[in-house]
Amino acid sequence: MKGRRFWEIGGFVAGGVLIVFGAVAIFMGINGMTTVRDSIKDEQIFFSTEDAGDEATAQYASQWYGEQVTSGEQARAFAKIMRSHQLERTGGLTYAEMGRYASAADPSDPAGTSDEEAALKDENGEPVSNFARQSWVTAVAITTALNMSYMAEQLSIFGLVVGVALLLTGVGLVIVAFAVFGREAEATAPAHKPTTTAITS
Repeated sequence: MKGRRFWEIGGFVAGGVLIVFGAVAIFMGINGMTTVRDSIKDEQIFFSTEDAGDEATAQYASQWYGEQVTSGEQARAFAKIMRSHQLERTGGLTYAEMGRYASAADPSDPAGTSDEEAALKDENGEPVSNFARQSWVTAVAITTALNMSYMAEQLSIFGLVVGVALLLTGVGLVIVAFAVFGREAEATAPAHKPTTTAITS
């Protein structure tokens, strides 16, 4: 009897703990998603309009023409647009493929050069930095932040799903504890025999 009582209490406690954990996970997931979206919205980023004729926006975010970026999914799309624009500026070259300095032979060439002797010099005789390469630093910083927003939102959604799963599992465990141990209690309860009254004449 004591053993049955132990398992009964354990079932209720485990169910209660899972319910609490599930509720906390749901709260944290919703709070995380709200924080991410509020932070993105504060940056005041907007997609270009359809009239702008931007091919990158047409490819990655045609459904959001002219709209403000307010979600992780939209932030990820904007990051792709920025990378596409950056590749257009550099002729398809990435940061690692460009030289540190602007080339004296062709200062407008994004490929630049890493040879100081062949580099364009400023008025003090110092090599001029390759602007196309430097612009990648800014682009990478912004696109990384946008992609991190997408990842943070996905983690919040994952936490929300896990919270719901824990909550439902806890509720189910409590129901099972009620059903199983309640039924056993009824089965072990002493049966009351009906009393009969003798009739004498």
